[in-house]
Amino acid sequence: MATAEDLILSKDETTFQYEKDLLTLPVPDLKYTLKKYLDSVHPLVTEDEYKRTETIVNNFAEKEGKYLQERLIERAKGQRNWLEKWWEDSAYLEVRLPAPLVNMAGPGPYRDLWPPKMGSQISRAALALHYTIKFWDFTRKEIQKPMKDGKGRPLCMYQYKRIFNTVNVPGVHRDKLIHYFKTEREGDCPSHIIVLSKGHIFCLETLDDNGEILSPPELEAQLQKIKDKSIALGPAQGVPFLTSMERTSWAQARSRLVSLDPQNYHALEAIQSSVLAFWLEDGCPGDESHVANMSLLGSGENRWFDKSLSCGVYDNGLIISNGDHTPAEGMMMVYVTFYVYNKIKEIGGKWQGSKEIRSLPEPKHLQFALDAQLTHTIEKAKTDYAAMRHIGNAEVREYTKYGKNYCKTKRLHPDAYCQMAMQLGYYRLYKRMAPTYETAPVRQFYHGRTETMRTCTDEAFAWCKAMDDPSISPSTKMNLLNKAINKHNKDFAEACELKGCDRHLMGLYLISQEEGRPVADIFTDSSFTKSGGGGNFILSTSCIGYTSVLGAVFPMCKDCIGCFYRINDNKLTFYVTTWNADESTSSPGYATSVCGALDSMRDLVDQEGAKPSARL
Repeated sequence: MATAEDLILSKDETTFQYEKDLLTLPVPDLKYTLKKYLDSVHPLVTEDEYKRTETIVNNFAEKEGKYLQERLIERAKGQRNWLEKWWEDSAYLEVRLPAPLVNMAGPGPYRDLWPPKMGSQISRAALALHYTIKFWDFTRKEIQKPMKDGKGRPLCMYQYKRIFNTVNVPGVHRDKLIHYFKTEREGDCPSHIIVLSKGHIFCLETLDDNGEILSPPELEAQLQKIKDKSIALGPAQGVPFLTSMERTSWAQARSRLVSLDPQNYHALEAIQSSVLAFWLEDGCPGDESHVANMSLLGSGENRWFDKSLSCGVYDNGLIISNGDHTPAEGMMMVYVTFYVYNKIKEIGGKWQGSKEIRSLPEPKHLQFALDAQLTHTIEKAKTDYAAMRHIGNAEVREYTKYGKNYCKTKRLHPDAYCQMAMQLGYYRLYKRMAPTYETAPVRQFYHGRTETMRTCTDEAFAWCKAMDDPSISPSTKMNLLNKAINKHNKDFAEACELKGCDRHLMGLYLISQEEGRPVADIFTDSSFTKSGGGGNFILSTSCIGYTSVLGAVFPMCKDCIGCFYRINDNKLTFYVTTWNADESTSSPGYATSVCGALDSMRDLVDQEGAKPSARL
């Protein structure tokens, strides 16, 4: 029987050996990009608006766009990824929103192995931590299998170096990513973690003097010491709350912190360089939606939101994760968590090795020197975060009537099928279509991350309108569904080759800004916003894959719905997020509508059958 290690480790290849062979990120063809853009606009605007936009786009293609394309091609020469720095700066580092509102988060997938149980916090934390550090060690040793796509092309693995030992340091105008991770071949790497309990911060070494990972019993003993000491110490200083502030405000507070006392710099350096942050959380969250909400906006006293990866365990043993989105895509957290899940499942949820606990160095309690101004800033950050906790809402909904296996038997691609359910679910609620973002990976390119797949198409719109029209026959509805799914499959495959439109348009816009040119009409046209441009997608979606793991972020804009989903053999799980200030959206309401759409789709498919879809 294959072990958890068999699934991810290689004896013949090293993790990063194909990086030099990766494809260079291409500059897409301008005419094709503009055609894709117009196609995506059409179902979302009136015919008059579309004609005006078509004229604007055609003028752009012949004049300003042609010039900007030439400049972009020139810029791309000699670069393996012309988009990388622009994307990291514009999409993440220059964003001034508080980190809790943009971080990735989710409930741990362990509930079927570890149901809620009081008194299990420390033992479960130790076991999960041990195997998380194992994953870090595999990456250090470069023994994880290099991934390849369906065409056998190697995928870029550099994000594996950015999961651990990484921090997003706030800046007044732009944040800065700092990476402390190194492979064994590259040199020494910090191996400590930070543990936060009752707001107190501790530095805990995870390796012994021989470089071996501490056993779960040893980690359990160390975590128990931290828990006990945090209780004995009483109220904490509250410094972690500063990381929840608007980024410029946090940068200013951090500068004061560093200038006040060298002790503060060293404490920050210990936090920033740590492998990850681990939280011993108070409380006992209940169902999966409650846990999801706590992962996004739980009690802030233990959360250092700048870290690339953080995990928390509650009093009842339920686990959550949270991480900065800047250094890596959410799928990196999925890979780590799924290995830990498989390993814990493999050993039956209990450590099977030695129970010996050696004499180990005491965890170090990190403290800061504070003045009256910083103390006031911390108190304000606490108050602001308490209000922020009510800004959004998450709903996790399991649809258990069918899943991937059913879709496969009907020769319908599960991802495209779920996307159609989300389109119909939205249409039924609002009687209109929504500009929709789906994440499309482009990791076959050097340092490639994602392209936007615009899911709302004319074909999807035609099918949604037909579904609740009693005058249209089931066979016609089935034909329209097949067309919509096939269109989705084609567009998704193209987006995975950077043949969407959003990343290219972004590049054209940014190069015009760098050269101080007037903003082109294509970017100020109302259709640009209505079709999702400038981060205005009303449905923001991403498939989390076919594992046991689930995660999400908050929506892109105020009236947006986030919908992140997991596909399993006999169930589909949706993790929906919305903003509470927008009364027109509801996480439970949208989840219910999507599940109703799935019911209707099965009724239709069972009655009419389906033609094979192109992407299976």
